[in-house]
This record gives sequence, C-alpha cells and structure tokens, in this order.
Amino acid sequence: MSPVPVTVVLPGALRQFSGGEAHLTVSVDDGASLGDLLDAVALTHPALARRMRDEQGELRRFVNVYVDGEDARLSGGIAARVAATSEVLILPSVAGG
Repeated sequence: MSPVPVTVVLPGALRQFSGGEAHLTVSVDDGASLGDLLDAVALTHPALARRMRDEQGELRRFVNVYVDGEDARLSGGIAARVAATSEVLILPSVAGG
C-alpha cells in the first residue's frame, strides 16, 4: 500500500497541542484505520494524541471524531477506515449550560 495524505481539522481548543495549526496533513497507508491515523499524529504531536485517546487506545468519551462527516463511533471507532483525501474533524465536547 502506498501512503496517502489525510487532513485532520482541529478547532481552536486543540490547536495549542498542534503548534497552532488548524489543519494537519498526515500520511498513512491507503485504507488505514482511524487508529493508524492517530498513531501517526502521535509521532509528531504527542500532546494532541493524548487528548484524543485514553490509556487503552480508545477514543476519549469527551472527544467527537468525524471521518468525512460521519461520526467515527458509528462506523467502527478507531477501526473506522480513512482513505486518500479523507478529512478527519476532531471536536472536544463542550460542557456547560
């Protein structure tokens, strides 16, 4: 499999963990899982990766991840597939009222 670029979009609340970047372009093998993508993010932005996954490697409860507009939890969680040109949006939940 050849590496393909996947775009990770980060809201302002997470940019402090990505060096201020709103968009990260991450190379993963075509057909990689969301978990593979998050592993690749962890190589360059470990603090950001810790905000997305828990100690067991699962998505944190308070983080919502969308792959091409679909909730990753409904399409396999960290096993959800990402493809070339996929866009992954990471949104931390906001508490309050």
